[in-house]
Amino acid sequence: MPGLYMLDYGAGNVRSLVNAVNRLGYDLQFVKDPSDILKADKLIFPGVGAFGHAMEALNKKGYSEPLKEYIASGRPFMGICVGMQTLFEGSEESDIPGLGVIPGITKEFNKETKAVPHMGWNAAQVLKEQENTTTDEQTQQLINYGINNDSVYYFVHSYAVPYSPALKDWVLTSTQYGDEVFVSSVQKGNVFATQFHPEKSGFAGLRVLRSFLSGTGVVNDNVIIKEPVPQQKLTKRIIACLDVRTNDQGDLVVTKGDQYDVREKSDGGDVRNLGKPVELARRYFEEGADEVTFLNITSFRNCPLGDLPMLEVLKRASETVFVPLTIGGGIRDVTDPDGTVHPAFEVAGEYFRSGADKVSIGSDAVYAAEKYYESGQKKDGTTAIETIAKAYGAQAVVISVDPRRVYVANPSDTPHHTVKVSQAGPNGEQYCWYQCTVKGGREGRDLDVRQLVTACEALGAGEILLNCMDRDGTNSGYEHELIRDVRDAVRIPVIASSGAGNPKHFEDVFRETNVEAALAAGIFHRREVPLQDVKSHLLSVGVQTRPVDNIL
Repeated sequence: MPGLYMLDYGAGNVRSLVNAVNRLGYDLQFVKDPSDILKADKLIFPGVGAFGHAMEALNKKGYSEPLKEYIASGRPFMGICVGMQTLFEGSEESDIPGLGVIPGITKEFNKETKAVPHMGWNAAQVLKEQENTTTDEQTQQLINYGINNDSVYYFVHSYAVPYSPALKDWVLTSTQYGDEVFVSSVQKGNVFATQFHPEKSGFAGLRVLRSFLSGTGVVNDNVIIKEPVPQQKLTKRIIACLDVRTNDQGDLVVTKGDQYDVREKSDGGDVRNLGKPVELARRYFEEGADEVTFLNITSFRNCPLGDLPMLEVLKRASETVFVPLTIGGGIRDVTDPDGTVHPAFEVAGEYFRSGADKVSIGSDAVYAAEKYYESGQKKDGTTAIETIAKAYGAQAVVISVDPRRVYVANPSDTPHHTVKVSQAGPNGEQYCWYQCTVKGGREGRDLDVRQLVTACEALGAGEILLNCMDRDGTNSGYEHELIRDVRDAVRIPVIASSGAGNPKHFEDVFRETNVEAALAAGIFHRREVPLQDVKSHLLSVGVQTRPVDNIL
Protein backbone atom coordinates (compact mmCIF):
# COMPACT_ATOMS: atom_id res chain seq x y z
CA MET A 1 0.00 0.00 0.00
CA PRO A 2 2.12 2.94 -1.25
CA GLY A 3 0.03 5.59 0.51
CA LEU A 4 0.14 4.03 4.00
CA TYR A 5 2.06 6.25 6.43
CA MET A 6 2.84 6.01 10.14
CA LEU A 7 3.42 9.03 12.32
CA ASP A 8 6.25 8.42 14.80
CA TYR A 9 7.00 11.33 17.11
CA GLY A 10 9.97 9.54 18.68
CA ALA A 11 8.65 7.84 21.83
CA GLY A 12 8.14 4.20 22.66
CA ASN A 13 7.97 0.97 20.74
CA VAL A 14 6.65 1.42 17.20
CA ARG A 15 8.69 -1.48 15.82
CA SER A 16 6.02 -3.96 16.90
CA LEU A 17 3.36 -2.07 14.95
CA VAL A 18 5.55 -2.02 11.84
CA ASN A 19 6.12 -5.76 12.23
CA ALA A 20 2.39 -6.39 12.66
CA VAL A 21 1.60 -4.39 9.51
CA ASN A 22 4.30 -6.30 7.63
CA ARG A 23 2.97 -9.61 8.98
CA LEU A 24 -0.38 -8.74 7.40
CA GLY A 25 1.30 -8.19 4.01
CA TYR A 26 1.51 -4.40 3.96
CA ASP A 27 4.39 -1.94 3.81
CA LEU A 28 4.31 1.53 5.29
CA GLN A 29 6.30 4.73 5.18
CA PHE A 30 7.29 6.94 8.09
CA VAL A 31 6.24 10.55 8.40
CA LYS A 32 9.58 12.37 8.49
CA ASP A 33 8.34 15.87 7.77
CA PRO A 34 5.01 17.68 8.37
CA SER A 35 4.37 17.72 4.62
CA ASP A 36 4.43 13.88 4.57
CA ILE A 37 1.19 13.77 6.56
CA LEU A 38 -0.84 15.22 3.71
CA LYS A 39 0.72 12.77 1.24
CA ALA A 40 -0.89 9.83 2.99
CA ASP A 41 -3.88 7.87 1.72
CA LYS A 42 -4.10 6.14 5.11
CA LEU A 43 -2.41 7.29 8.30
CA ILE A 44 -1.67 5.44 11.55
CA PHE A 45 -0.69 7.37 14.68
CA PRO A 46 0.59 5.03 17.44
CA GLY A 47 1.49 6.39 20.82
CA VAL A 48 3.21 5.22 23.97
CA GLY A 49 3.70 7.19 27.14
CA ALA A 50 2.55 10.50 28.53
CA PHE A 51 -0.04 12.78 26.87
CA GLY A 52 1.96 15.94 27.50
CA HIS A 53 5.15 14.47 26.07
CA ALA A 54 3.26 13.37 22.96
CA MET A 55 1.56 16.72 22.35
CA GLU A 56 4.76 18.62 23.04
CA ALA A 57 6.54 16.50 20.43
CA LEU A 58 3.72 16.97 17.87
CA ASN A 59 3.78 20.73 18.33
CA LYS A 60 7.57 20.97 18.26
CA LYS A 61 7.83 18.93 15.06
CA GLY A 62 5.06 20.92 13.40
CA TYR A 63 2.78 17.88 13.08
CA SER A 64 -0.33 19.15 14.90
CA GLU A 65 -1.88 21.38 12.23
CA PRO A 66 -1.20 19.06 9.26
CA LEU A 67 -2.62 16.19 11.34
CA LYS A 68 -5.87 18.07 11.98
CA GLU A 69 -5.99 19.03 8.30
CA TYR A 70 -5.50 15.40 7.26
CA ILE A 71 -8.33 14.20 9.53
CA ALA A 72 -10.63 16.96 8.24
CA SER A 73 -9.90 15.85 4.64
CA GLY A 74 -11.89 12.63 5.18
CA ARG A 75 -9.00 10.25 4.55
CA PRO A 76 -8.70 7.14 6.80
CA PHE A 77 -7.01 7.71 10.15
CA MET A 78 -6.19 5.22 12.92
CA GLY A 79 -4.87 6.24 16.35
CA ILE A 80 -3.52 3.88 19.01
CA CYS A 81 -3.33 4.52 22.79
CA VAL A 82 -1.90 8.04 23.22
CA GLY A 83 -2.57 8.42 19.51
CA MET A 84 -6.25 8.17 20.44
CA GLN A 85 -6.01 10.37 23.54
CA THR A 86 -4.47 13.26 21.60
CA LEU A 87 -7.66 13.46 19.51
CA PHE A 88 -9.50 14.83 22.55
CA GLU A 89 -9.45 18.37 23.90
CA GLY A 90 -6.97 17.68 26.66
CA SER A 91 -5.88 15.52 29.58
CA GLU A 92 -5.60 15.77 33.33
CA GLU A 93 -2.06 14.53 32.75
CA SER A 94 -0.90 17.80 31.18
CA ASP A 95 -1.75 21.48 30.67
CA ILE A 96 -0.96 21.18 26.95
CA PRO A 97 -4.17 21.13 24.85
CA GLY A 98 -4.98 18.13 22.66
CA LEU A 99 -5.91 18.23 18.99
CA GLY A 100 -9.57 18.87 19.82
CA VAL A 101 -11.02 16.59 17.14
CA ILE A 102 -13.29 14.93 19.73
CA PRO A 103 -14.89 16.69 22.74
CA GLY A 104 -13.79 15.44 26.13
CA ILE A 105 -10.86 15.20 28.55
CA THR A 106 -8.84 12.12 29.50
CA LYS A 107 -8.84 11.55 33.25
CA GLU A 108 -6.77 9.46 35.64
CA PHE A 109 -8.29 6.24 36.94
CA ASN A 110 -9.32 6.20 40.60
CA LYS A 111 -6.32 4.73 42.43
CA GLU A 112 -8.28 4.23 45.63
CA THR A 113 -10.41 1.43 44.20
CA LYS A 114 -8.02 -0.50 41.94
CA ALA A 115 -4.47 -0.86 40.66
CA VAL A 116 -3.31 1.87 38.29
CA PRO A 117 -2.10 1.64 35.51
CA HIS A 118 -4.88 -0.45 33.99
CA MET A 119 -2.58 -3.12 32.63
CA GLY A 120 -3.62 -6.35 30.97
CA TRP A 121 -6.17 -8.02 28.73
CA ASN A 122 -9.72 -6.70 28.87
CA ALA A 123 -12.85 -6.80 26.75
CA ALA A 124 -14.06 -4.06 24.41
CA GLN A 125 -17.87 -3.95 24.30
CA VAL A 126 -19.10 -2.93 20.85
CA LEU A 127 -21.76 -0.20 21.10
CA LYS A 128 -22.41 0.42 17.41
CA GLU A 129 -24.18 -1.90 15.01
CA GLN A 130 -25.29 -1.52 11.41
CA GLU A 131 -28.87 -0.23 11.31
CA ASN A 132 -30.08 -2.79 8.76
CA THR A 133 -29.52 -6.45 9.70
CA THR A 134 -27.03 -8.10 7.36
CA THR A 135 -25.16 -11.36 7.07
CA ASP A 136 -22.38 -9.70 5.12
CA GLU A 137 -19.40 -10.31 7.39
CA GLN A 138 -17.17 -7.84 5.53
CA THR A 139 -19.72 -5.07 6.01
CA GLN A 140 -20.09 -5.91 9.71
CA GLN A 141 -16.33 -5.91 10.20
CA LEU A 142 -16.09 -2.55 8.50
CA ILE A 143 -18.38 -1.10 11.15
CA ASN A 144 -16.65 -2.81 14.10
CA TYR A 145 -13.14 -2.78 12.59
CA GLY A 146 -12.85 -6.44 13.52
CA ILE A 147 -13.41 -5.84 17.24
CA ASN A 148 -15.24 -8.79 18.76
CA ASN A 149 -17.21 -8.85 22.02
CA ASP A 150 -15.82 -12.32 22.78
CA SER A 151 -12.15 -11.33 22.45
CA VAL A 152 -9.89 -9.47 24.89
CA TYR A 153 -7.30 -6.84 24.01
CA TYR A 154 -4.15 -5.52 25.67
CA PHE A 155 -4.45 -2.26 27.60
CA VAL A 156 -1.71 -0.36 29.42
CA HIS A 157 -2.63 3.15 30.56
CA SER A 158 -3.33 5.30 33.63
CA TYR A 159 -5.61 7.83 31.92
CA ALA A 160 -8.75 7.31 29.87
CA VAL A 161 -11.85 9.15 28.66
CA PRO A 162 -14.82 8.29 30.92
CA TYR A 163 -17.79 6.98 28.99
CA SER A 164 -20.59 9.51 28.61
CA PRO A 165 -23.78 9.40 26.52
CA ALA A 166 -22.72 12.82 25.23
CA LEU A 167 -19.96 11.02 23.31
CA LYS A 168 -22.22 8.33 21.84
CA ASP A 169 -21.72 9.48 18.25
CA TRP A 170 -18.00 8.80 18.65
CA VAL A 171 -17.83 5.76 20.94
CA LEU A 172 -17.34 2.44 19.15
CA THR A 173 -16.52 0.38 22.26
CA SER A 174 -16.48 0.83 26.00
CA THR A 175 -14.52 -1.11 28.60
CA GLN A 176 -15.06 -1.53 32.32
CA TYR A 177 -12.15 -1.40 34.74
CA GLY A 178 -13.21 -1.83 38.34
CA ASP A 179 -15.89 0.76 39.09
CA GLU A 180 -15.20 2.86 35.97
CA VAL A 181 -16.37 2.57 32.36
CA PHE A 182 -14.20 4.29 29.77
CA VAL A 183 -14.03 4.79 26.02
CA SER A 184 -11.84 2.02 24.60
CA SER A 185 -12.25 2.88 20.92
CA VAL A 186 -13.82 5.62 18.81
CA GLN A 187 -15.18 5.62 15.27
CA LYS A 188 -16.80 8.31 13.19
CA GLY A 189 -16.55 8.65 9.45
CA ASN A 190 -12.88 8.35 8.57
CA VAL A 191 -11.61 8.34 12.17
CA PHE A 192 -10.88 5.11 14.07
CA ALA A 193 -8.79 4.90 17.23
CA THR A 194 -8.23 2.42 20.06
CA GLN A 195 -7.10 2.85 23.65
CA PHE A 196 -5.81 -0.73 23.53
CA HIS A 197 -2.78 -1.84 21.50
CA PRO A 198 -3.86 -4.02 18.54
CA GLU A 199 -0.23 -4.80 17.72
CA LYS A 200 0.17 -6.25 21.23
CA SER A 201 -3.21 -8.01 21.38
CA GLY A 202 -2.20 -11.27 19.70
CA PHE A 203 -4.23 -12.53 16.78
CA ALA A 204 -7.34 -10.67 17.99
CA GLY A 205 -5.43 -7.42 17.60
CA LEU A 206 -4.00 -8.40 14.23
CA ARG A 207 -7.55 -8.94 13.00
CA VAL A 208 -8.40 -5.35 14.01
CA LEU A 209 -5.38 -3.99 12.15
CA ARG A 210 -6.21 -6.07 9.10
CA SER A 211 -9.74 -4.69 9.06
CA PHE A 212 -8.42 -1.11 8.95
CA LEU A 213 -5.75 -1.88 6.37
CA SER A 214 -7.94 -3.90 4.02
CA GLY A 215 -11.13 -1.83 4.25
CA THR A 216 -12.00 1.56 2.85
CA GLY A 217 -11.28 3.16 6.21
CA VAL A 218 -14.44 5.28 5.99
CA VAL A 219 -17.56 3.99 7.76
CA ASN A 220 -21.19 4.75 7.00
CA ASP A 221 -22.41 6.24 10.28
CA ASN A 222 -25.99 5.04 9.76
CA VAL A 223 -25.85 2.81 12.84
CA ILE A 224 -27.69 1.70 15.97
CA ILE A 225 -26.02 2.99 19.15
CA LYS A 226 -26.30 1.02 22.41
CA GLU A 227 -25.50 1.80 26.04
CA PRO A 228 -22.75 -0.15 27.85
CA VAL A 229 -23.73 -3.22 29.87
CA PRO A 230 -21.76 -3.71 33.13
CA GLN A 231 -19.13 -6.42 32.74
CA GLN A 232 -15.89 -7.25 34.52
CA LYS A 233 -13.59 -9.03 32.07
CA LEU A 234 -10.05 -8.01 33.01
CA THR A 235 -8.11 -11.28 32.86
CA LYS A 236 -5.24 -12.55 34.96
CA ARG A 237 -1.98 -12.57 33.02
CA ILE A 238 0.36 -15.53 32.61
CA ILE A 239 3.90 -14.40 31.81
CA ALA A 240 6.71 -16.54 30.42
CA CYS A 241 10.13 -15.40 31.62
CA LEU A 242 13.39 -16.12 29.77
CA ASP A 243 16.69 -15.66 31.63
CA VAL A 244 19.18 -14.88 28.85
CA ARG A 245 22.97 -14.94 29.00
CA THR A 246 25.98 -16.02 27.00
CA ASN A 247 27.29 -19.51 27.55
CA ASP A 248 30.95 -20.48 27.58
CA GLN A 249 30.95 -20.75 23.78
CA GLY A 250 29.68 -17.18 23.41
CA ASP A 251 26.16 -18.15 22.30
CA LEU A 252 23.04 -16.47 23.67
CA VAL A 253 20.98 -19.07 25.53
CA VAL A 254 17.97 -19.20 27.79
CA THR A 255 19.03 -20.61 31.13
CA LYS A 256 17.50 -21.13 34.56
CA GLY A 257 19.22 -21.33 37.88
CA ASP A 258 18.65 -23.15 41.11
CA GLN A 259 18.85 -20.38 43.71
CA TYR A 260 20.42 -18.19 40.96
CA ASP A 261 23.15 -20.74 40.08
CA VAL A 262 22.88 -21.36 36.31
CA ARG A 263 25.66 -23.91 35.89
CA GLU A 264 25.13 -27.64 35.55
CA LYS A 265 26.55 -29.81 38.31
CA SER A 266 26.99 -32.93 36.15
CA ASP A 267 29.01 -31.86 33.11
CA GLY A 268 31.85 -29.80 34.43
CA GLY A 269 29.88 -26.67 35.19
CA ASP A 270 28.63 -25.53 31.76
CA VAL A 271 25.92 -22.88 31.65
CA ARG A 272 22.51 -24.58 31.62
CA ASN A 273 21.10 -24.27 28.09
CA LEU A 274 17.31 -24.46 27.78
CA GLY A 275 16.98 -23.07 24.28
CA LYS A 276 17.37 -20.04 22.04
CA PRO A 277 15.60 -16.88 23.25
CA VAL A 278 13.87 -15.83 20.01
CA GLU A 279 12.58 -19.33 19.25
CA LEU A 280 11.33 -19.85 22.81
CA ALA A 281 9.58 -16.49 22.85
CA ARG A 282 7.73 -17.37 19.67
CA ARG A 283 6.73 -20.74 21.10
CA TYR A 284 5.29 -19.11 24.20
CA PHE A 285 3.34 -16.58 22.12
CA GLU A 286 1.80 -19.38 20.11
CA GLU A 287 1.01 -21.32 23.31
CA GLY A 288 -0.93 -18.38 24.73
CA ALA A 289 1.51 -16.41 26.91
CA ASP A 290 0.02 -13.02 27.76
CA GLU A 291 3.47 -11.42 27.98
CA VAL A 292 7.07 -12.47 27.48
CA THR A 293 9.87 -11.16 29.70
CA PHE A 294 13.57 -11.32 28.83
CA LEU A 295 15.91 -10.96 31.79
CA ASN A 296 19.46 -10.25 30.70
CA ILE A 297 21.30 -11.84 33.61
CA THR A 298 24.82 -10.89 32.56
CA SER A 299 24.15 -7.36 31.24
CA PHE A 300 26.98 -7.68 28.67
CA ARG A 301 28.85 -5.00 30.56
CA ASN A 302 31.70 -4.58 28.09
CA CYS A 303 29.53 -4.04 24.99
CA PRO A 304 28.99 -0.62 23.42
CA LEU A 305 25.34 0.41 23.74
CA GLY A 306 24.63 -0.05 20.03
CA ASP A 307 26.02 -3.60 20.06
CA LEU A 308 24.11 -5.01 23.02
CA PRO A 309 23.03 -8.55 22.00
CA MET A 310 19.62 -8.13 23.63
CA LEU A 311 18.75 -5.38 21.15
CA GLU A 312 18.92 -7.91 18.33
CA VAL A 313 16.95 -10.46 20.38
CA LEU A 314 14.15 -7.93 20.81
CA LYS A 315 14.17 -6.91 17.15
CA ARG A 316 13.85 -10.50 16.01
CA ALA A 317 11.36 -11.55 18.70
CA SER A 318 9.02 -8.64 17.90
CA GLU A 319 8.73 -9.91 14.31
CA THR A 320 6.72 -12.95 15.45
CA VAL A 321 5.58 -12.18 19.01
CA PHE A 322 2.54 -9.90 19.19
CA VAL A 323 2.13 -9.63 22.95
CA PRO A 324 4.03 -7.26 25.28
CA LEU A 325 7.77 -7.75 25.64
CA THR A 326 9.67 -6.70 28.74
CA ILE A 327 13.46 -6.45 28.99
CA GLY A 328 15.33 -6.46 32.29
CA GLY A 329 19.00 -6.31 33.21
CA GLY A 330 21.39 -3.54 32.28
CA ILE A 331 18.83 -0.72 32.42
CA ARG A 332 21.25 1.71 34.02
CA ASP A 333 23.91 4.23 33.04
CA VAL A 334 26.23 2.51 30.56
CA THR A 335 29.78 3.51 29.67
CA ASP A 336 31.10 2.38 26.28
CA PRO A 337 34.70 1.12 25.98
CA ASP A 338 35.62 4.49 24.45
CA GLY A 339 34.38 6.29 27.55
CA THR A 340 31.05 7.51 26.13
CA VAL A 341 28.43 7.59 28.88
CA HIS A 342 24.81 6.71 28.08
CA PRO A 343 22.29 7.49 30.83
CA ALA A 344 19.69 4.86 31.73
CA PHE A 345 17.01 6.89 29.95
CA GLU A 346 18.94 6.56 26.69
CA VAL A 347 19.56 2.84 27.24
CA ALA A 348 15.84 2.29 27.80
CA GLY A 349 15.07 4.24 24.63
CA GLU A 350 17.23 1.87 22.59
CA TYR A 351 15.35 -1.10 23.99
CA PHE A 352 11.96 0.49 23.27
CA ARG A 353 12.95 1.22 19.68
CA SER A 354 14.12 -2.38 19.33
CA GLY A 355 10.75 -3.82 20.32
CA ALA A 356 10.43 -3.65 24.11
CA ASP A 357 7.22 -2.37 25.66
CA LYS A 358 8.51 -2.24 29.23
CA VAL A 359 11.89 -2.16 30.93
CA SER A 360 12.58 -3.87 34.22
CA ILE A 361 14.95 -2.19 36.70
CA GLY A 362 16.58 -4.23 39.47
CA SER A 363 19.64 -3.12 41.39
CA ASP A 364 19.34 0.51 40.31
CA ALA A 365 15.83 0.61 41.79
CA VAL A 366 17.29 -0.37 45.18
CA TYR A 367 19.90 2.37 44.94
CA ALA A 368 17.22 4.87 43.88
CA ALA A 369 15.06 3.91 46.87
CA GLU A 370 18.01 4.30 49.27
CA LYS A 371 18.68 7.75 47.81
CA TYR A 372 14.99 8.62 48.15
CA TYR A 373 14.96 7.86 51.87
CA GLU A 374 18.33 9.52 52.50
CA SER A 375 16.93 12.75 51.00
CA GLY A 376 13.90 12.73 53.27
CA GLN A 377 11.62 11.11 50.66
CA LYS A 378 12.23 13.81 48.08
CA LYS A 379 12.36 13.26 44.32
CA ASP A 380 15.02 15.03 42.29
CA GLY A 381 13.94 13.83 38.83
CA THR A 382 17.29 12.23 38.01
CA THR A 383 16.73 8.53 38.75
CA ALA A 384 16.19 6.07 35.90
CA ILE A 385 12.67 5.43 37.19
CA GLU A 386 11.74 9.11 37.04
CA THR A 387 13.33 9.94 33.68
CA ILE A 388 11.95 6.88 31.88
CA ALA A 389 8.45 7.25 33.36
CA LYS A 390 8.31 10.95 32.43
CA ALA A 391 8.86 10.25 28.74
CA TYR A 392 7.33 6.81 28.27
CA GLY A 393 4.76 6.67 31.07
CA ALA A 394 4.71 4.81 34.39
CA GLN A 395 3.47 1.68 32.61
CA ALA A 396 6.84 1.35 30.87
CA VAL A 397 8.78 0.96 34.14
CA VAL A 398 8.78 -2.37 36.00
CA ILE A 399 10.67 -2.84 39.26
CA SER A 400 12.23 -6.29 39.64
CA VAL A 401 12.54 -7.14 43.35
CA ASP A 402 14.91 -9.91 44.52
CA PRO A 403 14.29 -10.38 48.26
CA ARG A 404 15.29 -13.05 50.71
CA ARG A 405 13.92 -13.91 54.15
CA VAL A 406 15.67 -12.75 57.30
CA TYR A 407 14.02 -14.53 60.24
CA VAL A 408 13.39 -12.85 63.59
CA ALA A 409 11.79 -14.17 66.75
CA ASN A 410 9.82 -11.00 67.32
CA PRO A 411 8.97 -7.96 65.14
CA SER A 412 10.62 -5.74 67.76
CA ASP A 413 13.96 -7.40 66.95
CA THR A 414 14.34 -5.39 63.73
CA PRO A 415 13.47 -1.87 62.54
CA HIS A 416 12.24 -3.39 59.29
CA HIS A 417 8.68 -4.27 58.31
CA THR A 418 8.01 -7.90 59.26
CA VAL A 419 5.59 -10.55 58.05
CA LYS A 420 4.28 -13.57 59.94
CA VAL A 421 5.54 -16.65 58.11
CA SER A 422 3.57 -19.74 57.20
CA GLN A 423 6.56 -21.98 57.94
CA ALA A 424 8.77 -21.33 60.95
CA GLY A 425 12.42 -20.41 60.55
CA PRO A 426 15.36 -22.69 61.42
CA ASN A 427 15.14 -21.79 65.09
CA GLY A 428 11.36 -21.72 65.26
CA GLU A 429 11.06 -18.03 64.33
CA GLN A 430 7.50 -16.96 63.45
CA TYR A 431 8.42 -13.74 61.65
CA CYS A 432 10.74 -12.51 58.93
CA TRP A 433 11.56 -9.36 57.04
CA TYR A 434 12.34 -9.50 53.35
CA GLN A 435 15.75 -8.09 52.61
CA CYS A 436 16.29 -6.46 49.21
CA THR A 437 19.33 -7.60 47.28
CA VAL A 438 21.39 -6.26 44.38
CA LYS A 439 23.85 -7.69 41.88
CA GLY A 440 21.71 -10.70 41.01
CA GLY A 441 21.01 -11.58 44.62
CA ARG A 442 24.66 -11.64 45.62
CA GLU A 443 24.56 -8.63 47.97
CA GLY A 444 21.99 -7.81 50.64
CA ARG A 445 21.07 -4.23 51.54
CA ASP A 446 19.62 -2.59 54.65
CA LEU A 447 16.28 -2.10 52.91
CA ASP A 448 13.11 -4.16 53.17
CA VAL A 449 10.71 -4.93 50.35
CA ARG A 450 7.94 -2.66 51.60
CA GLN A 451 10.38 0.26 51.74
CA LEU A 452 11.52 -0.50 48.20
CA VAL A 453 8.13 -0.86 46.51
CA THR A 454 6.58 2.20 48.17
CA ALA A 455 9.59 4.33 47.23
CA CYS A 456 9.57 3.10 43.64
CA GLU A 457 5.84 3.74 43.30
CA ALA A 458 6.40 7.29 44.55
CA LEU A 459 9.24 7.74 42.03
CA GLY A 460 6.91 6.80 39.16
CA ALA A 461 7.20 3.05 38.57
CA GLY A 462 4.14 1.36 37.09
CA GLU A 463 4.50 -2.32 38.02
CA ILE A 464 6.28 -4.64 40.47
CA LEU A 465 7.87 -7.96 39.42
CA LEU A 466 8.10 -9.68 42.78
CA ASN A 467 10.59 -12.54 43.03
CA CYS A 468 11.55 -14.52 46.12
CA MET A 469 15.04 -16.01 46.33
CA ASP A 470 13.92 -18.57 48.92
CA ARG A 471 11.30 -19.96 46.50
CA ASP A 472 13.31 -19.83 43.27
CA GLY A 473 13.59 -23.25 41.66
CA THR A 474 11.70 -25.03 44.46
CA ASN A 475 8.43 -25.71 42.55
CA SER A 476 6.71 -25.38 45.95
CA GLY A 477 4.33 -22.56 45.05
CA TYR A 478 4.50 -18.80 45.34
CA GLU A 479 5.38 -16.92 48.55
CA HIS A 480 1.85 -15.81 49.40
CA GLU A 481 2.65 -13.87 52.57
CA LEU A 482 5.21 -11.74 50.70
CA ILE A 483 2.93 -11.18 47.72
CA ARG A 484 -0.08 -10.25 49.87
CA ASP A 485 2.03 -7.78 51.81
CA VAL A 486 3.30 -6.04 48.67
CA ARG A 487 -0.15 -6.13 47.03
CA ASP A 488 -1.51 -4.29 50.08
CA ALA A 489 1.35 -1.77 50.13
CA VAL A 490 1.08 -0.37 46.58
CA ARG A 491 -1.61 0.69 44.12
CA ILE A 492 0.29 -0.41 41.01
CA PRO A 493 0.01 -3.91 39.46
CA VAL A 494 2.09 -6.73 40.91
CA ILE A 495 3.49 -9.80 39.13
CA ALA A 496 4.06 -12.88 41.31
CA SER A 497 7.27 -14.77 40.55
CA SER A 498 9.34 -17.66 41.93
CA GLY A 499 8.14 -21.08 43.00
CA ALA A 500 5.49 -22.20 40.49
CA GLY A 501 5.49 -25.96 40.04
CA ASN A 502 2.02 -26.90 38.78
CA PRO A 503 -1.17 -25.25 37.43
CA LYS A 504 -2.82 -25.13 40.86
CA HIS A 505 -0.03 -22.88 42.13
CA PHE A 506 -1.24 -20.24 39.66
CA GLU A 507 -4.83 -20.65 40.82
CA ASP A 508 -3.75 -20.39 44.45
CA VAL A 509 -1.73 -17.21 44.02
CA PHE A 510 -4.57 -15.47 42.17
CA ARG A 511 -7.18 -16.51 44.71
CA GLU A 512 -5.06 -15.93 47.84
CA THR A 513 -3.37 -12.63 46.92
CA ASN A 514 -5.49 -11.05 44.15
CA VAL A 515 -2.28 -10.34 42.27
CA GLU A 516 -2.64 -9.17 38.66
CA ALA A 517 -0.19 -11.56 36.98
CA ALA A 518 1.93 -14.64 37.63
CA LEU A 519 5.25 -15.47 36.02
CA ALA A 520 7.13 -18.72 35.53
CA ALA A 521 10.25 -19.82 33.71
CA GLY A 522 11.88 -23.22 34.20
CA ILE A 523 8.67 -25.28 34.31
CA PHE A 524 7.71 -23.82 30.92
CA HIS A 525 11.17 -24.17 29.37
CA ARG A 526 11.50 -27.81 30.38
CA ARG A 527 7.83 -28.50 29.46
CA GLU A 528 7.23 -29.84 32.96
CA VAL A 529 4.07 -27.75 32.94
CA PRO A 530 2.89 -26.69 29.46
CA LEU A 531 1.67 -23.12 29.41
CA GLN A 532 -1.61 -24.23 27.79
CA ASP A 533 -2.26 -26.50 30.81
CA VAL A 534 -2.05 -23.50 33.13
CA LYS A 535 -4.53 -21.55 30.98
CA SER A 536 -6.91 -24.51 30.73
CA HIS A 537 -6.81 -25.14 34.48
CA LEU A 538 -7.51 -21.51 35.35
CA LEU A 539 -10.46 -21.36 32.98
CA SER A 540 -11.83 -24.61 34.40
CA VAL A 541 -11.85 -23.25 37.96
CA GLY A 542 -13.36 -19.88 37.05
CA VAL A 543 -10.25 -17.68 37.07
CA GLN A 544 -10.57 -15.29 34.13
CA THR A 545 -7.64 -15.57 31.75
CA ARG A 546 -7.19 -15.01 28.05
CA PRO A 547 -8.01 -18.14 26.02
CA VAL A 548 -5.43 -19.30 23.49
CA ASP A 549 -6.32 -17.70 20.12
CA ASN A 550 -4.25 -18.62 17.07
CA ILE A 551 -6.74 -17.77 14.33
CA LEU A 552 -5.87 -14.88 12.06
